[in-house]
Amino acid sequence: MSIADKTIATAAANRSVSKAGARTHHNDPHRDSMSAPDDDTDLPRVLEALNDADCRAFLRALEEPMTANELSEACDVPLSTTYRKLELLTDATLVDEETEVRSDGRHRSRYRAAFDSLELAFDDDHDLVVDVERPPRGPSERLADIWAEVQKET
Repeated sequence: MSIADKTIATAAANRSVSKAGARTHHNDPHRDSMSAPDDDTDLPRVLEALNDADCRAFLRALEEPMTANELSEACDVPLSTTYRKLELLTDATLVDEETEVRSDGRHRSRYRAAFDSLELAFDDDHDLVVDVERPPRGPSERLADIWAEVQKET
């Protein structure tokens, strides 16, 4: 079993953890996941996404950025379901949406995994914590974020 599959299995096994016991691991291990300043990780959403078989298939397939159509075909999931699952993964901050600007004016979205590794564990107080290692964000990713925000407003 791969490390990714072990992480996913651990997450799925722990999906019934209450929000009161869910924390995101940072410099202050007692900070609640909902208020973590340096990471938008929301443990209940992460667990919900990892508990979904289609979402796990998408994460395994996203070795390189892919469009929704490419993911739909690669994972044999209907396109309408693919968009719903991508929204779930995006809300959980496990997938980032990038907009590919094309000269013909028809821009398209590509999706990529938004983490290098994800670890779920119980801390010394027996509270479930998540530690997400994010890839470094380059200028193109920051520009893509700005563009995505502009698109949401128009």
